[in-house]
Amino acid sequence: MEDLWCVAGAIFQLWMVVVVFFIMLPAMFGLSLGVTGVYIQILVKILEWATIRIQKGRQEQPSVPVPLHTGIIERARGSMEEQMGQLRCPRPPAAGEFCLSDAMYFCKKGLESIVDDQVTQRFSSEELASWNLLTRTNQNFYYISLRLTIIWGLGVFVRYCILFPLRITLAIIGLSWLVIGTTLVGFLPESSAKKWLSELVHLTCYRICARGLSATIHYHNKENRPQKGGICVANHTTPIDVVILANDGCYAMVGQIHGGLMGVLQRSMVRSCPHVWFERSEMKDRHTVTSRLRDHVAAKTKLPILIFPEGTCVNNTSVMMFKKGSFEIGGTIYPVAIKYDPRFGDAFWNSSKYNMVSYLLRMMTSWAIVVNVWYLPPMTIQDGEDAAQFANRVKSAIAHQGGLLDLAWDGGLKRGKVKDSFKEEQQKMYSNIIVGQNGIGPPEKCSQTKEDQ
Repeated sequence: MEDLWCVAGAIFQLWMVVVVFFIMLPAMFGLSLGVTGVYIQILVKILEWATIRIQKGRQEQPSVPVPLHTGIIERARGSMEEQMGQLRCPRPPAAGEFCLSDAMYFCKKGLESIVDDQVTQRFSSEELASWNLLTRTNQNFYYISLRLTIIWGLGVFVRYCILFPLRITLAIIGLSWLVIGTTLVGFLPESSAKKWLSELVHLTCYRICARGLSATIHYHNKENRPQKGGICVANHTTPIDVVILANDGCYAMVGQIHGGLMGVLQRSMVRSCPHVWFERSEMKDRHTVTSRLRDHVAAKTKLPILIFPEGTCVNNTSVMMFKKGSFEIGGTIYPVAIKYDPRFGDAFWNSSKYNMVSYLLRMMTSWAIVVNVWYLPPMTIQDGEDAAQFANRVKSAIAHQGGLLDLAWDGGLKRGKVKDSFKEEQQKMYSNIIVGQNGIGPPEKCSQTKEDQ
C-alpha cells in the first residue's frame, strides 16, 4: 500500500512540474513553447483524413444522408415590392387598389418563419460540413469504417483522460490566482503601482485560463487595440470571449452582480480594478447605467470598457442587433470582431440548454479553441447620426470583417416577443405599395420575365 502512495506521489509531482514549468510560467509571460501549435497541426491533418474517409464512405454507402448546409428553405431574394410584383403579374392593379395575391406573399413569409426563421437558428449550434470526431457536433453521425471508429475512440481517451485533467488543473490555478491576487492588490493604497499590479494579475490569470482551454488566438491589426477612456464593443458568442480579449490587454468589465462562484470572482476583481457591476434593479434603470458608464469613460486614465451590445450569445454565424445604449455614452468606440473555428469545438453557449458548469465541461473536453480576433479602426458618431444608426454602422463593420451575417433582428427575441415597431415597419412598407408611393414594376417587365421562364 505504501508503494502505491509513493507512486501516486511521484506521478503528482511530475504532473505539477509539467503544469507549472512548461505551461503556467510560459503563459504568465505571454510565451509559447510551440506545443499547442504542433497539436493544432496534427489535429488538422487528422480531421482532413477523417473528411476524406467520410466522403469515400458516403460513396460506398449511398444510404448515409448528407447534411444540409444551407438550411431546408430556399428563400426568395429581393424586397417586398419586388416579390409582390412577381405575384401580381401579368396585370398589376392600379395604384391604391388591393390585390388578393398579396396575401400569398405574407402566407409564404409566415410559413418560412414557422419552419426555419432567421432568429431561432442563430441560437443553435452550427452544423459542420464534415465530422470533427466529436459526436455531439454532428447530427448525422453513422458508422463509416473501423479505422475511423478507432481514431474516434483514441480521441475520446485523449480528451477525457489527458486533456481534461490538465485543463481542470490549469483552470483551478488560474481562478485561484485571480481571487487571491486581486484580493491582495485591493489592500494597497491607490497609486500607479496598484494599477500596474492589478493589470498584471488580471493578464496572467486570463492567460493561464486560456491555456486551460488549449486556446490558439490570432490577433490582427494590433495597432487598433482599445485605449484607456474608450469603449470596446464586440460580437458575443460565449463567456469565454472575455478570456480571449483579456489575453491581449486589460478591460473594465460591465455586468450584473451574481451570486455563487461568479459573485466571489466579481467581488475580488472589483477590489483591484474599477469594474462596473450593477444590481438587478439598477440594470432596469437605463439612466443610472448610462450615467455610471459615462463617468467611467470621462476618466481617461481608466481601462477601456468591454461591452457586448447584442446582449446575448449568438452562434458565431451572424451578428444581431446592437443595443443603442452602449453608443449613447459618448467617447470613442473600438470595434472588435471575434470568429471561432468550429472544426475544433463548438464555442457557442446555449444558455437555455446548458448551465455554466455543463458548458465549461463541454469546452474542456473539446479538441481546442482556435479563434481569430480583428481590431477595427476606432469609430465615433458622425454629425446628424443618432445612437441607433451609429450602432448599426459599427455592427456592419464587425460583421463584414468577421465574415458574419449582418442581421437586424434583436437577440432578445430568443426569449421575448417581436416588438410592435417591427410589425409597424412591415405594415408601413405594404401601405406605401398600396397607395402607390413605391409603384410596382411595369407590366412589360413582368411579361418578359414570364416569357424567359
